[in-house]
Amino acid sequence: MTAGVNCLTSSAGDAAGLHQFRYTAADFGRIRELIYRWAGISLNPNKQQMVYSRLARRLRLRGIASFAAYIDLVERGEPGETEEFINALTTNLTSFFREPHHFPILARHLEELLPLRRPLTIWSSAASSGEEPYSLAMTMVELFGSFTPPVRIHATDIDTSALERGRRGIYPTERVKELSPARMKRFFLRGEGKNAGYVRVKPELQWLVTFGRLNLLDERWPLAERFDAIFCRNVMIYFDKETQYQVLKRFVPRLQPEGLLFAGHSESFHQAGDLFRLCGKTVYAPCHPA
Repeated sequence: MTAGVNCLTSSAGDAAGLHQFRYTAADFGRIRELIYRWAGISLNPNKQQMVYSRLARRLRLRGIASFAAYIDLVERGEPGETEEFINALTTNLTSFFREPHHFPILARHLEELLPLRRPLTIWSSAASSGEEPYSLAMTMVELFGSFTPPVRIHATDIDTSALERGRRGIYPTERVKELSPARMKRFFLRGEGKNAGYVRVKPELQWLVTFGRLNLLDERWPLAERFDAIFCRNVMIYFDKETQYQVLKRFVPRLQPEGLLFAGHSESFHQAGDLFRLCGKTVYAPCHPA
């Protein structure tokens, strides 16, 4: 996603160096305000060059000569461009069974809920390109010994391009190199011929996951049910404390009374002690279930 730089046309205080497109400190300020307003992402001031690299491709594709003109287009609500703007500035760092201690905890938790005799539900709220929800699906198949476990997995993300990769379920082989041979055989198909070097999630695993776009900052979330587990890992670090609190507050009524919230290893919610209590390594339970 990183764009090349060709000629000197920048006036961003010379901090950004050589650029193909005119890019000023004021442009960066407008971008910071927009991505915060639309996605809750609080961009560090030192991310000026990263922003240029990620958005320059959009200017090139649209034939626009300056960032100011591009931002004007985005602010006018050009069809599809707001989505592309958000996609470009969203960070998608993920892997299969990332932070692996969470998956046995989830399995034990759901096993304890079986006497309730109802379908179990999991929400992967920052699903990126699908590695997390497919890891959840694999965990459920292994727990119940069947590709038809009594579990529904909803996978959402703000980035539509990442979601599309998740729906396809096709990954370079290096993305699955840490998985055991047994899991590879059970859950993936290896590509051959022109597809060599890639693997595909087996259809019976894909059927366990429903993908859909959701912005955690949207006024309404298009989810009707309450969840037994919500995974929101390594996304809160991009929000300021107030935004974190507001999102966490909205999670409470989305959890079943005995539900659990799984967070990322670098995230802590001390400012939301009235909402969630720590009950395991980066695992939280609501203080006052809704």
